[in-house]
Amino acid sequence: MPFAPKSLADLLDHGFDTVIDVRSPAEFAEDHVPGAINLPVLSNEERARVGTIYKQVSPFDARKIGAALVFRNAAQHIETALAHHDGAWQPLVYCWRGGQRSGSFAWLLKEIGWRSEVIQGGYKTYRRLVVDMLHHGALPHRFVQLGGYTGTAKTEVLPLLAARGVQVIDLEGLARHRGSLLGAMGTQPSQKAFESALAAQISRLDPARPVLVEAESSKIGNILLPPSLWEAMKLAPWIEIRAPIDARTRYLVRAYDDILSDPEGLRAKLAPLRAHRGEALVAHWIGLSVAGDRFALTRSLMEDHYDLAYAKSMKAMSPTMMATVETRGLEPRDLETVAAEIEDLLQAMET
Repeated sequence: MPFAPKSLADLLDHGFDTVIDVRSPAEFAEDHVPGAINLPVLSNEERARVGTIYKQVSPFDARKIGAALVFRNAAQHIETALAHHDGAWQPLVYCWRGGQRSGSFAWLLKEIGWRSEVIQGGYKTYRRLVVDMLHHGALPHRFVQLGGYTGTAKTEVLPLLAARGVQVIDLEGLARHRGSLLGAMGTQPSQKAFESALAAQISRLDPARPVLVEAESSKIGNILLPPSLWEAMKLAPWIEIRAPIDARTRYLVRAYDDILSDPEGLRAKLAPLRAHRGEALVAHWIGLSVAGDRFALTRSLMEDHYDLAYAKSMKAMSPTMMATVETRGLEPRDLETVAAEIEDLLQAMET
């Protein structure tokens, strides 16, 4: 009998041994159920070929050729990736709409003796549940934003708080971006994959306890924060970290080592700022980069760009300031002290 989850929590707590996504690698790469493995029954090229035959020849010919390809690929998966499973194994299978690809593969697994089922509606059911959570209605959680000028080590404080049992969502980590012009951290996930990871984290949170997120704009790199979360964040109180600019500079020189070590890449990232900060200032930054003066460059970027942008944003938003955490330094021992103070503030919200 098909598995028909009524909520995202139902789907994520499915109880099966393995979740198998039988869609093509390209479909899987864009987004998939968290924890699923990809055992495609049609490759990217095969899926395109069958689709072309369906449109240009006939649905019958497409199904005939598709069936041969599906069972040929399924046989290979059974002989390789699935060969080690015993008879008690219970897999949960899905494709795009819970149709022929997943149905054929699940049927074959069941014929072998494994207790396989399909997700009713396939990936589309899963995606609808994610959209329902993140795009429709309000989230039941109490969010607190962690703010502060660039270089106050907010991102580094989050895992310290998570280790202390604080409920934390690292939005920049999920988006693989530091949330600033210089913030790229490799290739960002697709919007759908970001929302999948975010929804999975939110579904595990206790609505009775506060949830800390780093203060962000509505866009992190190319990723848009979904409306349900963004609306909750706009209403959330802030805890702000404050530190002297010298400490912030030393911290950013370490944290942005990858960017500062790539003068040509940095030049390209700074180019868009000419429209906002002027040719002379951008030329000054590029000169400091070429000269290898990382400290002066980083300090000037904060004083002449990031701090101005932060002050302007704070004036426009006027967030409710719950508390300010002052620190003279941003070394590991200082950040542990900051994390302890923030933990105390959040625990007070639970009483």
